[in-house]
Amino acid sequence: MPRTSPDHLRSAGESGRAAGAEDGSAEDGSADPGRPGGAGSADDDRSRHDAGAGDDAVTGGDAGAGGDTGGPGDADRGDGLEEREPDARFTFANERTFLAWNRTALALVVAGLAIVQLLPPFPGLPWGRHLLAVPLITFGAVLAVGSFVEWGRNQRALRRGEPLPGSPLPRLLAVLIAVVAVVAAFLVLLSLALK
Repeated sequence: MPRTSPDHLRSAGESGRAAGAEDGSAEDGSADPGRPGGAGSADDDRSRHDAGAGDDAVTGGDAGAGGDTGGPGDADRGDGLEEREPDARFTFANERTFLAWNRTALALVVAGLAIVQLLPPFPGLPWGRHLLAVPLITFGAVLAVGSFVEWGRNQRALRRGEPLPGSPLPRLLAVLIAVVAVVAAFLVLLSLALK
């Protein structure tokens, strides 16, 4: 039997043949299950477990078993914290959150523009529409940039295995909406009084 490389010995199919070749059994891997290194032994089960990419790929086992391959997500960033590529589900969830914040930012900008362009002026308060619209448009821009910063912070925390940092964006959004609602109520009441 020709010699194979260590990487091929790690695969499940080759581990049976290598174990069979060591104990003198058939080359097709059909060794006696009761003999050490045979097809049904605990040694073979361990070699099959070692060959799987499951644990080693996640925990970063040796490169031959599909672990740390030196890719861009596996490098030490120089600040003492090792970064690993997180589970794709978490990365996609982080991206969906980023996109949801951007939809909210876009809705704020569109709402501000709609107030200025489509809402009739408040009687006696020609600046009233702008008082409502400018904060919405401005915060829409701030929210778009802030969501990108949050996405980056969350992605770094996921790569480092740290808890996700807190976000000020929900609090800021709630405060802005409450302030705009109070200002809108004030403008409506003031315009009624000026009629």
